[in-house]
Amino acid sequence: MNWTDRRRRFRAILAGERCVHPGSVFDPISARIAEDLGFEVGMFAGSTASLTVLGAPDVIVLTLSEFAGQAYRINRAGNLPLMVDADHGYGNALNAKRTVEELETAGVGGLSLEDTDLPTPFGTAKPRLTSIAEGVGKMKAALAGRQDPALCIAGRTSAVQISGLDDAIARGKAYEEAGVDALFFVGVRTRAELDAISAATRLPLILGGVSGDLTDLAYLSARRVRIALQGHQPFAAAVKAIHDNPRHPARAPRRHAARQALRHRRRRADEARDARCGLHEVDEGFLGLAATLPRQRLSHVPLPR
Repeated sequence: MNWTDRRRRFRAILAGERCVHPGSVFDPISARIAEDLGFEVGMFAGSTASLTVLGAPDVIVLTLSEFAGQAYRINRAGNLPLMVDADHGYGNALNAKRTVEELETAGVGGLSLEDTDLPTPFGTAKPRLTSIAEGVGKMKAALAGRQDPALCIAGRTSAVQISGLDDAIARGKAYEEAGVDALFFVGVRTRAELDAISAATRLPLILGGVSGDLTDLAYLSARRVRIALQGHQPFAAAVKAIHDNPRHPARAPRRHAARQALRHRRRRADEARDARCGLHEVDEGFLGLAATLPRQRLSHVPLPR
């Protein structure tokens, strides 16, 4: 398949003058729905990927092949430009290069690569970051793995909430110098923080999980934010809909047990009523009478003319 057109549309959003909210997608049908609803970009996150593919929380046990396979299934179902969360590149710089190769083949329009130290090292209570030098090395390796120049690669950091605003800006500027196409900041909570980041950098910005003062699209657009995530409520809504569906197959054993219990209660009630009214004696009398009647074969019964 030819993925270049959707990648060009994704780049046009980054090069534009306005901020858009992506549709959170996690499988082919959710992506088709997002496209039908008019979303210009889809966002496939690592957290929803782990929940969809493994039925497990996002603890970095999903493999690159599993993630890329699901991304491909999403992409082949429609024409929505897809942004994906490639986590830490599934390893070191060489793994990051391989990650780009696989996700480019899967048809993604853009991907983010982060500098969080993943998987969480043993004995670590809080998230921590790799060094800036290691982050730059991964960004350069990712860029070296790109074959289609239309594919967008964003350098991502959660430094604002881990090591502070100054470190976040330093990392963003370093990734700019490495040659990435956009900067993805997670954990920005105030306009002052965003103002400082926007003033210190020059690339298009992507924000993760905006809320509060950062929901004004006009303000975000003026600060060079081009994509602002809003969380992944569609997946949660889909899970709730399945769980609450009374006709879901998983509820069949419960329904069967409830019906059996209801029949048992009705039978006991009927027996109690018959005992009170003496109907059980009538039933026994009819059974005795029936036993005395001659049994005839059906072939001996004359048919009506």
